[in-house]
Amino acid sequence: MRRDDPVDSPDLPLSHDLDRAFAAWLSHLAHERGYAGPTLDAYGRDLRQFLGFLGRHLGHPPCLGDLGRLDAKAVRAFLTSRRRAGTQSRSLARTLSALRTFFRWLEAGDTLKNRAVLQVALPKVPHSVPKPLNTEKALAVVTPGMEADLDWVAARDIAVLLLLYGCGLRISEALGILVRDAPLPGRDTLRILGKGGKERMVPVLPVTQSSVARYMALCPYPQSPDNPLFLGAKGGPLSPRLIQLAMERMRDELALPATATPHALRHSFATHLLSAGADLRQIQELLGHASLSTTQVYTEVDRDRLLAVYDAAHPRA
Repeated sequence: MRRDDPVDSPDLPLSHDLDRAFAAWLSHLAHERGYAGPTLDAYGRDLRQFLGFLGRHLGHPPCLGDLGRLDAKAVRAFLTSRRRAGTQSRSLARTLSALRTFFRWLEAGDTLKNRAVLQVALPKVPHSVPKPLNTEKALAVVTPGMEADLDWVAARDIAVLLLLYGCGLRISEALGILVRDAPLPGRDTLRILGKGGKERMVPVLPVTQSSVARYMALCPYPQSPDNPLFLGAKGGPLSPRLIQLAMERMRDELALPATATPHALRHSFATHLLSAGADLRQIQELLGHASLSTTQVYTEVDRDRLLAVYDAAHPRA
């Protein structure tokens, strides 16, 4: 396979059998495996790029038979082209995971069996520890929620940020809340459907309830029960990018570190609970993590507190 194959050029069409398998696989991930929308989009994009790369090499739309004859060398050539185009290891690892999932699904359905993708090692992804804000910085981000003269856009942004920090929500979860489920005063819990269809109940602080109520009172657009709670300037669903931009402005205004992102508020939620003595399994439930190992990364973030507890409590300290 040529090393200079462009991976981002327009995709070649797929053969009828492969195109049908592609659609059936995505449907399987969505309805049987419960994959979230962003994951489905990423997996579909990854597989489409690989099949386009394969088709350009073959000179014709790839078919299932071509996948049956695929070797590990071709997969490595594709990943090399992606890396040369600037793709980072984390994205490459996700791409290979998507390919493995697709080939396992084909095998499980007796469509074809080819273990070549499994012979390719996952790229090494550097271990990253979440970078939460300290308590003072986190409070500074949401303090404008107390001001009386906010316009509706500012009130909206603060309400979203309070849901991230006060409830530990992912930004997609906050923006997925419908009007009928709005956490208004008197509603102290919120039912969230997270990654993999995992449902959880999270408590909502009174300050967050009040902030949501203020935003809804100021919002100039109709608020039908089945519509998204948070709207953009033109009345459509709010884009996550606008909340990211709001955090970027706050980084300049409040002298926040470059790591201050909307997702950092979720990390801050977990870390500050841990610092206050919350049990790690309780934090796991609040965050909606499928396994405790995902939550345990916060013990690294709060290592200083854990060492202080050890020094204070161990009889030989």
